[in-house]
Amino acid sequence: MIVVDTNILVYAHREDSKWHASALSCVKELAQAADPWAIPWSCMHEFVAIVTHPRIYMPPTPLKQTLEQVEAWLESPSLHLLSEFEGYWDTLKDLLQASKVQGAQVHDARIAALVKHHSGSELWTADRDFTRFPGIKTRNPLVMTREKMFRSSDEVS
Repeated sequence: MIVVDTNILVYAHREDSKWHASALSCVKELAQAADPWAIPWSCMHEFVAIVTHPRIYMPPTPLKQTLEQVEAWLESPSLHLLSEFEGYWDTLKDLLQASKVQGAQVHDARIAALVKHHSGSELWTADRDFTRFPGIKTRNPLVMTREKMFRSSDEVS
């Protein structure tokens, strides 16, 4: 199960992002597929906080439009929402000890622990900080792989 981080959601939503088209395509593909995908509730909360924040975006996304976006994602029948449940603390504690993160990076550890605790296959994120967490496979879906670049250039010729 692919888990989507906040930054991918923000880029998919904000048309003024230089990664908007790629991120939107990735999220749409997940939402329309039959395979399960996931968003941690903490990422959903962070998405709302970021896109509506007037110091981050000028103009910020209006709350009504933000809530409609969240509801659109929630309509995907293959979406799973990740939250803490029994045994989560042990997963988080192990990741914190192994990665030695502190301060604001604990939020990333929380997301990584949710991915691991819910047996996510990989975390789609544009944030390289997640590589510090053992056992969490990450991928930036916005970066075209070498294989895709060659396939794209072959299709053009």
